[in-house]
Amino acid sequence: MAPQDNTFKNNKKAVLLLEDGTSFIGKGFGATAKISGEVVFSTQMVGYTEALTDPSYKGQILTFTYPMVGNYGVPNKKMELGFPLYFESDHIQPQGLIIHELCLKPFHWASTRTLDQWLTDEGVPGICGVDTRRLTKKLRTYGVMLGILQVYDDGVELDIETLLKNAKNISDPNKINLVKEVSIKKPVTYNVDGKKTIILIDCGVKNTIIRSLLKRDLNVVRVPYDTSVKDILSYNPAGIFISNGPGDPKKCTKTIEVIRELSERKPVMGICLGAQILALALGGNTYKLKYGHRAQNQPALDINTNRCYITTQNHGYAIDMDSLKKTSLEPWFINPNDKTVEGVHHKTKPVFAVQWHPEASPGPYDTELLFDKFVKSLEVN
Repeated sequence: MAPQDNTFKNNKKAVLLLEDGTSFIGKGFGATAKISGEVVFSTQMVGYTEALTDPSYKGQILTFTYPMVGNYGVPNKKMELGFPLYFESDHIQPQGLIIHELCLKPFHWASTRTLDQWLTDEGVPGICGVDTRRLTKKLRTYGVMLGILQVYDDGVELDIETLLKNAKNISDPNKINLVKEVSIKKPVTYNVDGKKTIILIDCGVKNTIIRSLLKRDLNVVRVPYDTSVKDILSYNPAGIFISNGPGDPKKCTKTIEVIRELSERKPVMGICLGAQILALALGGNTYKLKYGHRAQNQPALDINTNRCYITTQNHGYAIDMDSLKKTSLEPWFINPNDKTVEGVHHKTKPVFAVQWHPEASPGPYDTELLFDKFVKSLEVN
């Protein structure tokens, strides 16, 4: 069989400009647009459809370190338990996409369009043909940076000078409440015949988290991130679930206040941003990581059993280990790579949270048992 021609035949030029003036010039794909955001990288090898629809990437320009992206195209929206199987939200969440090589002729039975077509349809710009290894090494050395990504129309020349002027005034997305932009506006109830009712505080929840809860025969009431204690308790829930989400957890002041009260009265489980919110609610502190954890192979070590799990992670903030000493929380998991906190649990109550995604999508399902732990904690309520 003759090799496929994967040559990109458009003439769109594109440039990524970092806040320190470093530029990466390549070819544009997806939408013709200029965007800005926080430039981050993920070392995952598969699952670009799930990653690109993860609300935790809101406000960011995502770099995939895997050399070729788009190999299996973009599938149709096959439904499972009321949600698209391969998508974690309704649309692409990052501001833009950075890759080394774009596959133009994907091969997969479920593919309905190319990655280029998907980004074009959703108005998201992408750049390919750049040295993502060089970019990643820079971000690992100096930390994540703000950047501008511009894709030009066919035949239009680059204007680096103008972008350099703009680079001095890039807005940091972490200074605003990104959770407000991805959380639902009104409560939604799933599976009204569930054995127990739980409240899912939506800070940017992934569809697979909801599926994981529904598979355990729970009645899930998904509420906006800023829902009051009174409104939450009006559902008479057996427990509270705090989802993942984007940005600085300290911006979620209303959620923090609500969890401070509810954690004294109900079982609580948190994932990713939800773990940071729980720590802040109970008197702990959080801080920004140098370049974050975004991968499908991050280790999480249970410090009580010394068992290590391989996990999917996507977070740029972490819980301050020392700050837990003055709280009712104890460290539960750590990351062996950098010794950061990966999970916490309450000293006496059925309240716990982890930094990673036990629902995976994509990634390993080794810790899906944490959902079972949460369900078991509901039995006394």
